[in-house]
Amino acid sequence: MSRNYKFHNKSGLYFVSFATINWIDVFTRQAYFNVLSESVNYCRKEKNMELYAYCFMPSHIHFIFRSSNEQPSELLRDFKRHTSKAIIKAIENNPQESRKEWLLWMFERAGKKNASTTKYQFWQHHNKPIELWSEKVIKQKIDYIHNNPVESGFVTNPIDWKYSSARNFQDDHTVLDIDTVGFLG
Repeated sequence: MSRNYKFHNKSGLYFVSFATINWIDVFTRQAYFNVLSESVNYCRKEKNMELYAYCFMPSHIHFIFRSSNEQPSELLRDFKRHTSKAIIKAIENNPQESRKEWLLWMFERAGKKNASTTKYQFWQHHNKPIELWSEKVIKQKIDYIHNNPVESGFVTNPIDWKYSSARNFQDDHTVLDIDTVGFLG
């Protein structure tokens, strides 16, 4: 992993992106989005996560966050570990999941290629953390996050994507609450 993609400043504000293995569109059902939302809420309450912007896409996630206890790597590790187990369980138990066998086969196949994985690998290993050092860069990353569903052709206006903090920036906190600091809110 490149030096550019590490958490060097443990108290810093970071932009991260992480994707499912093979960029599989897993987040297509409400139950799977609920796992992500509940996990973020847990991390905010119990793991010292400060979340300033986010977007859940079908195959990947973007966050702008800070770890107030200066453990950003551990925070993301725990988030990814918990969500991978919970989403795989939700897939296994979902009678409406038409892609169940294929999804589980793909996760198991990826897991077999990784010596540190016990059965399934859900997330790609990298997070690509980028420390945000100025108001201009922070706003640039927020715009990138919020425009991701527009660029992907899912919506024409960022606030129309349900699983994005673009809605929070319009005072809609129905999916998740986020933290606000100065120009971020």
